[in-house]
Amino acid sequence: MTDTIVLIPAYNEEKNIKEIVTRVKKLGYTTLVVDDFSKDRTSQFAKDAGAVVVRHEVNKGKGEGIKTGFEYIFKNRKEKYVVLLDADLQYIPEDIPKVIEKLQKNQADFVMGYRDWSIVPWRHRLGNLAWRISFNLLFGTKMKDTNCGFMAMTVETAKKIRGIRGGYIIDNHIVSQIVKSKLRIGQVPVTIYYNRKSGVNRGVRMVVGVLYFIITEGIKYRLGISKD
Repeated sequence: MTDTIVLIPAYNEEKNIKEIVTRVKKLGYTTLVVDDFSKDRTSQFAKDAGAVVVRHEVNKGKGEGIKTGFEYIFKNRKEKYVVLLDADLQYIPEDIPKVIEKLQKNQADFVMGYRDWSIVPWRHRLGNLAWRISFNLLFGTKMKDTNCGFMAMTVETAKKIRGIRGGYIIDNHIVSQIVKSKLRIGQVPVTIYYNRKSGVNRGVRMVVGVLYFIITEGIKYRLGISKD
């Protein structure tokens, strides 16, 4: 058994799940897939590729998928580190070793990837710029990326994350929990491929929603009244 387990929340990802699990396996890591009540063959393909699979009986969303994965790891696994990786191959498994390196060297408790903004679509770039500036200002950090879904942490750090939120605020919520717990944060560059395009209206709602979360939680943090 290696010291790292890779947690992949998945919903209707039969197109990619076998490949991503196979690539993680080649790196020597165990994969835990949390199937969020997919309507396709996500669970079967993940099992066929060698993953441990936990399946929701109803669709609950990515946040609940991460919570389910954490709870399974706490109760059933012995690894020291957990990596969060999306199922859509937007991020590549081959970057896992460098994402966990700072953990293994005891240089960080939590590591988030950061993207090369020069290859990120401009709409995503603008939204992320607003999020990043607001988060760093309100939480007193100097992060290069506050919304990258590719992250890793010690299992002990994962136990300190409470009430994981759903939707697009997941990444910011997790990072805010790490800041509040006064844990060490590291960042490393990661490769990204944009496979999907979001509509303008959906994109605007996402930017506003995440920005609202950052501002409200950041103000509460500054005032010392935030409890989770």
